[in-house]
Amino acid sequence: MADITNEQLIQRLQEKFGDQVFDIQEPYGLVTVTTTRENIIPILQALYDDEVLQMQFLTTLCGIHYPDNKGQELGVVYHLHSLVNNIRLRIKIFFPEDDAVVPTATNLYLTANWMERETWDFYGIRFEGHPNLIRILNVEEMEAFPMRKEFPLEDQTREDKINTFFGR
Repeated sequence: MADITNEQLIQRLQEKFGDQVFDIQEPYGLVTVTTTRENIIPILQALYDDEVLQMQFLTTLCGIHYPDNKGQELGVVYHLHSLVNNIRLRIKIFFPEDDAVVPTATNLYLTANWMERETWDFYGIRFEGHPNLIRILNVEEMEAFPMRKEFPLEDQTREDKINTFFGR
């Protein structure tokens, strides 16, 4: 089968999902859509099962934090790849920081297991239905989620850094 173009992918997404996918863009040639956490698993399943698209490889799942986006501070990004059609798709979902719960994708993609654990570990996003949602890199006793932007990037009290070495 010939490679699917971005235009064909967008058309197929709009036919299958209508207004369940929105904010359709192509940054750097990568089709990117947004949906809701209520729709994410049915959409992932439909893309996996689609006889044309065959999006059966989850390359990345990660968290994002935009503290200034009130009501949508946290998000999860899914990168799918169709090895058969040589096309990629990025799907984003957003939700409030105080309700950071998303359904697990481990029932569809085994690779989601560790990626969801890492996202839990660093962003505090809980994946409902995950078989073993425990920290993967930080200690279990840790109460903070270090990739959230509430933490400074560097220790402001250090005196051993020369600003010119850091482009300042």
